[in-house]
Amino acid sequence: MSEQVLLLHGFNKSSCDMQPLARNLESYGYECQSLNLPLTRREFDFSTALVENALYDIASKKDTKIHLVGHSTGGLLLRNVLKETEAIQSIGRCVQIATPNRGSQLAHMASKIMGYTQYFRTLKSLHSTYIEKLKLPDTTPFPIGGIAGTRNNVWLGKLLPGENDGLVELASVHYPGLSDFVTLHYGHLEIHHKPEVADLTAHFLQTGRFHD
Repeated sequence: MSEQVLLLHGFNKSSCDMQPLARNLESYGYECQSLNLPLTRREFDFSTALVENALYDIASKKDTKIHLVGHSTGGLLLRNVLKETEAIQSIGRCVQIATPNRGSQLAHMASKIMGYTQYFRTLKSLHSTYIEKLKLPDTTPFPIGGIAGTRNNVWLGKLLPGENDGLVELASVHYPGLSDFVTLHYGHLEIHHKPEVADLTAHFLQTGRFHD
């Protein structure tokens, strides 16, 4: 049985941003597909149906397990897909990279700027109250691993309390339903491009843990 990885990019990005991770995972034998998603001017959960359609398309063509890997906002989208999908038998394991599971303080700050989150509506959906309304379950039938960055190398990170990766607080990435959790000293914009992250992701997709 072949194994597929569906890659979900973050806010204001495209499938191109996931290509370094795709290439690294392909070296482990995975077949990777990175989706282009409207994660700039639409709330992130709007993309759920697009991911669901991709899951059904892959499952209809091959007898395969489909793993999901999301960076940042893509990781939140991943959780919403798992809540709603009917393709349960096709889902394998999942990895979130630098995902604001408890919401983004920077998104909250952006909401104070008149009109900003009306244009960048994906940011509006990263507010903690919006995420709470989606009622994303803490536990799922699918193992989910979380990778968080701790390198605050973006000036916006100076506005955040506590340890963060420059855009997302470490405390926001972890939630109780994660099967495993690791931190690495990388920033938000670079972490998913690092070979070390691909190595850990591949190990989790194989075993359900980041380390033996």
